[in-house]
Amino acid sequence: MSRKKEAKKTQGFSLKPAMKQVEGPPSAGVFQPRPLDPTNFRKMYDRGDFPMQMDYNSRGHQIFWKVEFEKLDYNYYLPLFFDGLTETDHPYKFLACQGVHELLDNGGPKILPVIPQLIIPVRKALNTKNHQVMCIMLKVLKHLVVSGDNVGEALVPYFRQILPIFRIFKEKNSHAGHGNDEYGEGGENIGQLIGETLELFERHGGRDAFLKIKYMVPTYQSCMTK
Repeated sequence: MSRKKEAKKTQGFSLKPAMKQVEGPPSAGVFQPRPLDPTNFRKMYDRGDFPMQMDYNSRGHQIFWKVEFEKLDYNYYLPLFFDGLTETDHPYKFLACQGVHELLDNGGPKILPVIPQLIIPVRKALNTKNHQVMCIMLKVLKHLVVSGDNVGEALVPYFRQILPIFRIFKEKNSHAGHGNDEYGEGGENIGQLIGETLELFERHGGRDAFLKIKYMVPTYQSCMTK
């Protein structure tokens, strides 16, 4: 057999196709913040459509609610306030952040039925990849999961939609801002906040929570065995 025929014959047994390519770390572009679009929250506040206003006093500024929380339509207002969590300008940022936390503090059983409507604004905020906005949303998620009975379990079916960005940023030791603002500019570590949020998801998400988290964030280790 000639050398040319032997060479052709051995080419079919090349080891190259069998070699598995090892994926490297995400490229820097994966972490690039996206432009922030104007929110419906801002438009509605500018039109005076919210039953609240900014109250300035000797202690600083706070929200003055014109309607009792028991009478608020949470199906309508809570998703709008979540939508405002991508705002970075004053007073919209303060009103959305403070408003969400006050709504969660006082919502009780009115929060659970609204969970499906919160997923889109949650994904929107996380996918901005803006560290300040992500920290704000992570803090709100930590509050949301403990805001009412069965809320944690109600979030589990949506892990596939909200946890992909957790996987990307979990190991990123990046800090959000350098100021003293309570909502995302206090030097918070993105990876640490994600870890704390995932632990709350597991603790309050029921029996299937850990497996669902592990599937989406393979590096996550259960907090229930610590």
